Amino acid sequence: MPPAAVSVQPAATETVKIMRELPGRIGAVRTSEVRARISGILLEKTYEEGKDVKAGDVLFKIDPAPLEAVKENAAAALARAEANLHQTETQLIRYQSLVSSNAVSKQNFDNAESAVKVASAELKAAAAALKTAELNLGYATVTAPISGRAGKAKVTEGALVGEGDATLLATIQQLDPIYFDFTQSSTDLIGLKRAMKSGELSEVDAGNTAKLLLEDGTEYALPGKILFSEAVVDETTGMVSLRAEFPNPERILLPGMFARVKVIQAVRENVVTVPQRAVTRVQGGMGSVLVVDDSNHAQLRMIETDNAVGDKWVVTSGLKAGERVVIEGHLKARPGAAVVPEPFAPKSEPAKETAAITPKG
Repeated sequence: MPPAAVSVQPAATETVKIMRELPGRIGAVRTSEVRARISGILLEKTYEEGKDVKAGDVLFKIDPAPLEAVKENAAAALARAEANLHQTETQLIRYQSLVSSNAVSKQNFDNAESAVKVASAELKAAAAALKTAELNLGYATVTAPISGRAGKAKVTEGALVGEGDATLLATIQQLDPIYFDFTQSSTDLIGLKRAMKSGELSEVDAGNTAKLLLEDGTEYALPGKILFSEAVVDETTGMVSLRAEFPNPERILLPGMFARVKVIQAVRENVVTVPQRAVTRVQGGMGSVLVVDDSNHAQLRMIETDNAVGDKWVVTSGLKAGERVVIEGHLKARPGAAVVPEPFAPKSEPAKETAAITPKG
């Protein structure tokens, strides 16, 4: 039989990114509990539940009538304290002109000075009481402390709030941007650092981007960035906590959602890759390829592979860069038989993706 025609492609060398897919949950950047700071009857809820609010928007109104009465009483006490101070100061001035001629005893003069000091202190106390009354009256109008998504109201109109404790009225969460908290095993991190130290891997920029995979398997459109990694390991789980931040203008990401993040943590340079379609798996998980030698004969080659990079395998042993690997025609070519090699021409170039590659310890 004539030699079989096969399509071949040289094994290539590439620089691949070490990417991890790590699980975690989405959390709000800021969460604010809106509470009643004074006691009273809740008159009105002025916001729409589940909608965005801005800082300073009115959310609830508490009955202000008792607080207004307290304010008016404090204002009257302040006016009375001012009048009393004026009276004591006038008397002191009068005594100053009489004490030198002994028309007023020194004891009376000293009493007048003390009365001025007492009246001045009472005036300050009255002013403070009025300020407190004004603050409490302002607290009757409950506003949003931050901008964000306002949740459901915890109380309804007519309820007595703030009696004995600061009653929780609602919760506001800032959803843009939003945090993604995830974990990675300390063993994995140690392996990465050891590989970097040995030169097997190269470090990436600290501000590298992250991609998010949602619960339904789709990829979130907007990339995020890694903010920090904890400096301690959880003793119970052996995991290190990390946090990423993602823009969320459409409010697609919500606190509590489970997701997975794809993070580039290192780079491996000059590794040999081979198309996945060229590799045949044998019993035990080993891979095999057909290689065309210089005499145009097919040779069976056992190889070891790492994880995939797009539509290719990363080869760790058994294959050198530049060797001609059979891509099409495996069934027609037999190991040791002569073949007619032709350059492989793919019909369409598949999109290249980056997948996780486990570093050697």
